Amino acid sequence: MAQLDPKNINKIVLAYSGGLDTSIIAKWLQETYDAEVITFTADIGQGEEVEPARAKAQAMGIKHIHIEDLREEFARDYVFPMFRANAIYEGEYLLGTSIARPLIAKRLVEIAKEHNADAISHGATGKGNDQVRFELGAVALSPDVVTIAPWREWDLSSRESLMQYAKEHDIAIDYAGNKKKSPYSMDANLLHISYEGGVLEEPYTEAEEDMWRWSVSPEDAPDEAQYLELEYKKGDIVAIDGEALKPYEVMIKLNEIGGKHGIGRLDIVENRYVGMKSRGCYETPAGTIMLKAHRGIESLTLDREAAHLKDELMPRYAKTIYNGYWFSPERMMLQALIDKSQEYVNGTVRVKLYKGAVSVVGRKSDDSLFDEKIATFEDDAGAYDQKDAEGFIRLNGLRLAIEASRGRDLSK
Repeated sequence: MAQLDPKNINKIVLAYSGGLDTSIIAKWLQETYDAEVITFTADIGQGEEVEPARAKAQAMGIKHIHIEDLREEFARDYVFPMFRANAIYEGEYLLGTSIARPLIAKRLVEIAKEHNADAISHGATGKGNDQVRFELGAVALSPDVVTIAPWREWDLSSRESLMQYAKEHDIAIDYAGNKKKSPYSMDANLLHISYEGGVLEEPYTEAEEDMWRWSVSPEDAPDEAQYLELEYKKGDIVAIDGEALKPYEVMIKLNEIGGKHGIGRLDIVENRYVGMKSRGCYETPAGTIMLKAHRGIESLTLDREAAHLKDELMPRYAKTIYNGYWFSPERMMLQALIDKSQEYVNGTVRVKLYKGAVSVVGRKSDDSLFDEKIATFEDDAGAYDQKDAEGFIRLNGLRLAIEASRGRDLSK
């Protein structure tokens, strides 16, 4: 990883949202490094207009402004491959923030090469996971990349100091004059929206109802359930209720429908890679439906030992993504195994959405491994000889019988 020499920094590509932090960072980079700043704004489905970032960047004298719609690439090449693994971190978190960072890092590096820039920069703080994800992703793709992380360098340590800096440097921020403190730090994309800070910093305090943006309270959700049919091909959803959709369109539709039924809310305390515990709330309507439905189609089409192996590897895969190693040999190895397992994960899953809950109520597939003739409780016409179970049990119990015959008490 290249070392930072301010004298050699002439061009910097900044991951730019147009908000308070990154607007101040853009000006700070210009002043601190006397360098040209190039901005990159990604639309990954955050649900807000990204085009206003152009005017804000232009107001600071920035000439090269990149604004890109990456929703399809994000869904197709990052979110969908991750859901083939049924990835979930620490039993609950669906990795909404984690999976977005590799794509942003990739484009930062590509734009830096396009402009022959000397460094990239981001607005992640020195306390969070995102700094690790951005920088590990960047160095994996460009080993000589120089990364500038202002939050680890400057002395602007509070919102008040940021607002003062904006005022002194005539930085136009939509809410710069608003004296009311923004209660939450939020991050949104096609997969989720996250909330941190404010009252959430007290783990015993319940989140305020008006915090949630994408979903209604389950108590206020419709009293009538809604059913969806999700069609799968090689582990990916390709249609909803018979309508063929692109990956990002699948997520948009499931977010809308799931949010209407109060699906996808989560309140957790997670272990950050940098060493601290953090309380956060998440809304992941589409992801919650996708996880449940994918496990439903796999239950029908995936061999038992293949399914169990996936379940054993999944926590390692999820942690790899959470910790910022999307671009790594181990993730690629795991992905190859996961993708191979999806060859016959085809068919249709019927899900029921009701008051915050997702239930799989039906599944069918031409590649089903379910054999009704064998599984039936009725007469199977000799398809399965129940007497075979006696020897099976005897052999599997042999080691236990030996233990007991030697006087070892296995009840303790």
